[in-house]
Amino acid sequence: MKRLITSLLLILVPLCWIAAQSSLPNGYAGIHLGMTVDEVKEALQKDGQFGYRGDRDVSLLPGENRSIIETDTSRTAPYSFLDRCWFQFYEDRLYIITINIKTEKMDHYSVFSTLCGKYGLPNSLNPSKSEWTNDSVMISLERPLSIKYTDKKVFDSLLEQSRVDKSVLENNQQHFLEGL
Repeated sequence: MKRLITSLLLILVPLCWIAAQSSLPNGYAGIHLGMTVDEVKEALQKDGQFGYRGDRDVSLLPGENRSIIETDTSRTAPYSFLDRCWFQFYEDRLYIITINIKTEKMDHYSVFSTLCGKYGLPNSLNPSKSEWTNDSVMISLERPLSIKYTDKKVFDSLLEQSRVDKSVLENNQQHFLEGL
């Protein structure tokens, strides 16, 4: 048994290293991070697998300069592997693509194996999520079965802003409490 595991590792590790040399994609099916809202709408209209129905699928998110497009394939694209999809924008640029995959048509292991074959072993792995990252893109495979493409620079910037906002709030809260 130990010999079998060693043999498999000797085969898989070089293959994963070669695969890891491939750059991570920044989107799926002609929709890429950094596109404008109008560019994404146009691409969604051209590709029936997403089930996009037009502007009624677009809404604003709380916070400045944020909007989202949500699609649902249950009525418009029943043969698609995709279920619900979300396209999140910040300052009119796409920075997160979330694609839920129909679990009755696809399994987690097939998607995980494909991603490992193309991009190598994930940088982070736990029971609920696997992540592949580089300087500009983060791809997450999450359970039960969704893929998320994230613009790492925008995400990190928003994360840092939220930390600053929290620090200001904490300071204001402390100042208020001291004044009681």
